[in-house]
Formats: sequence, C-alpha cells, structure tokens
Amino acid sequence: MLHAYEELNALVQAALTHAGASPDQAQATAQALVTAEASGLPSHGLSRVSMYVSHLIAGRVVGDAVPVVKNQRAGAVLIDAGNGFAFPACRMAIEQAIDRARQHGIAIAAVTNSHHFGMASYHLDPVAAAGMVGIACGNSPAAMPAAGGKRAIFGTNPIAAIFPRTGHPAVSVDLSLSEVARGKLMVAADKGESIPLGWALDPDGNPTTDPKKGLEGSMLAIGGTKGAMLALVVELLVTTLTGAHFGAEADTFFKPQGNQPQLGQVFIVIDPKALGGDAVYTERIEALVTAMMADEGVRLPGQRRIQLVEAAKQTGINVSQSVMDTIRALC
Repeated sequence: MLHAYEELNALVQAALTHAGASPDQAQATAQALVTAEASGLPSHGLSRVSMYVSHLIAGRVVGDAVPVVKNQRAGAVLIDAGNGFAFPACRMAIEQAIDRARQHGIAIAAVTNSHHFGMASYHLDPVAAAGMVGIACGNSPAAMPAAGGKRAIFGTNPIAAIFPRTGHPAVSVDLSLSEVARGKLMVAADKGESIPLGWALDPDGNPTTDPKKGLEGSMLAIGGTKGAMLALVVELLVTTLTGAHFGAEADTFFKPQGNQPQLGQVFIVIDPKALGGDAVYTERIEALVTAMMADEGVRLPGQRRIQLVEAAKQTGINVSQSVMDTIRALC
C-alpha cells in the first residue's frame, strides 16, 4: 500500500520518540530511514525501525545524545556522537567538512562513538549540492572474515562517493564491501526466503542459502580477497583516526541486547576550485559521462535512487502492511 512520505516520517519519529529519542535524534533518524525506503533500499529503511527502537530501550543508544566537536585543526574535525544515533553526528560532520573545504580546499570530518549510519550516499547529497566532491565510509559490527579467514572480523564497511554535475543529478556511487548488504539477509529472513550461494557463510564457515544461518555466520566479501582488503582499509580509516570500536568489538545490530557499538565514520570533502577549477572539473566529468552513455545499456550510478525518491515524494512509498503494523505498534 502507498503511504505519503510525510506520513511515514511522522510515524517513524513517533516510534523513536516513544522509545526515548530526543526530537533531534528522532527527526534526523526518521528522515534517513524514510529516504532509504524511498530510494528502493528497504534493508536500510523502515525494516530498521524496530531494531533502532530495541536499541533505545536496551540502552545501546543514548536517546538524548548531542554530538559535539571533540578535536579540530584547520581542515580536520572529529565529532563525538555520544553513543546516540549516527545521523545527527554525521549531519554535523558534513556541515563542518563543507565549511572547512571552502576555506582549505579539502576537509576530513570523522565521527566516533557512533551507531549504524545507514545508506552511506545519503550523507553526501549536501556535498554535491554545495558543488563539491565527497567520499564517505564507515564500519559496522563484524560480519566478514579477513582474506583467507572464516571468522567475522570486519563489518560490511560501505563506501560512497559523489561527484556533482552542473544542470544534472550528481554521479553517486554507494556500495557495501560484502557481496550484498547484511540488511538483505535480514529482509530475507523476515520473509522466510532463501538467499543465493555466494552471499554468506554459516557459523561453521560453510556456504549457506539460509539467511538466518548467514546472519549467525559471516558475509562474503565482494571480489574475494580484493573486497576484504578494501574492508581492511575502511576499518583502519574509521577506527585508528577516531578511537572508534573495531567491528569485532561491537555486538551485532540484529539483537536488542549488546554493547553500545561506538562505531566510526569518515567523510572527505574536496572543493574543485582548489585544484583544476570548476571549468576543468565540469569539462572532465561531462566528457567521461558522455563517453560512458555512448555505450548502450550503461546507467549512471545514483540516477535510479534520485528518480525513486522524487517519485515517492509525489505519489508515496509502497510499504507492506506487516511493516506498517510493526511501526504503528511501536508508537
């Protein structure tokens, strides 16, 4: 059934507020979850509401946390999320990074003591709106083994990048470093569906088509060893520079009980004016996009997400009755 964007936003805010989130925490988190749902990514959308509520109730998230600047110097800033939801802290980090990139040409804003930061590309939309290039990455509870291993030690550790275009939607790349996002297993488990071989391993390290066993075991890295190495790079970036927990130190998101995850995120923002300049940047990106689109079947990354969100705001978002019933019960 179709539901209005504003209706879903208000409903999710009500569920989070009822569980103890402050208005700012609830508003920022609800907006991110509804946008993910509208983007065609339910694994990071409304299916997460009950999980977030359970974390509030269990004390894994501090509902009234207020993010603060913990350390800063010129083009670098560290935000402490205070064990609240990630979205208010990431919003502050992006605002800081844009301002500092305007001054210094490039900026890095990192977040520590954070939580699940949802769809990585979501955080970069304001960067493109400011005419800048952005990169985002973050870690998550252990879900993937290191190259050659069977024991989960890295999160699925998503990476996103955004490149603005003049008069056209930005090129936006967003990918998890596991073969698929862990949330897809959660959705399949909820629906009682199987998963393809190659997505996950069971707790004994064997390939499985059972999403529940996959959630208890580990995810497989995209591209095998190469994906595992990229996950290592993200893990080091978002922990060694911030003091955040490794994925292996954070308890799974998929159970109400556990520790405060204290994860990390890193955002890098670059102002094209500080390098080749806007004219050079625009000429180069348009030349590459033109070359790409000359090949039939090519689709620019991020375009479908933008179209889906625009359509959702006009006509509503299709949400199953079971998901709606769950969220309403949480209010």
